[in-house]
Amino acid sequence: MFLNTTGNILTPEQQTAFEKFIQSGKGYVGIHSASDTEYDWEWYTKMVGMMFKIHPTIQTAYLKVEDKNFPGMERLPAKFLWTDEWYEFSPAVSKDLHFLISIDEKTYNPNVKWGTNEGKGMGFHPISWYHTYDGGRAFYTAMGHVPQNFSDPLFLDHLFGGIYWAATGKGL
Repeated sequence: MFLNTTGNILTPEQQTAFEKFIQSGKGYVGIHSASDTEYDWEWYTKMVGMMFKIHPTIQTAYLKVEDKNFPGMERLPAKFLWTDEWYEFSPAVSKDLHFLISIDEKTYNPNVKWGTNEGKGMGFHPISWYHTYDGGRAFYTAMGHVPQNFSDPLFLDHLFGGIYWAATGKGL
């Protein structure tokens, strides 16, 4: 589980060990800034699926459940308000992502600029997904920047479901 990691965190030896771990049928869980980690490690970026590009200030927005047929999603309402730091992602580097939750960009201001890096929204804007990868499993959620969210039952259901699937490969 990569919980709010950022930058280069693993040595080449640790990267090799982690690849073998996933290839042996195990799972990965990435939370929030885990998509802002290990940009230069192509294997990792493909496992995450999409990498962080930019984010505006923390805002409240409507989220939409894209797929309830996944552990931890069954109790989430079809549409709900949530406050977090909304990541905009670079284009997907994995084409087999199964999207669980998206954000309605009409309900917050996605416009932001950091020097030459600019965010204007993504159109369809997923914030949580999963896929099988290199013999194992990968689950990612962009939720989880705001510490209070880790005591919210909706977020914990979502997170525990992702952990369960990554650990077991079992669905509903």
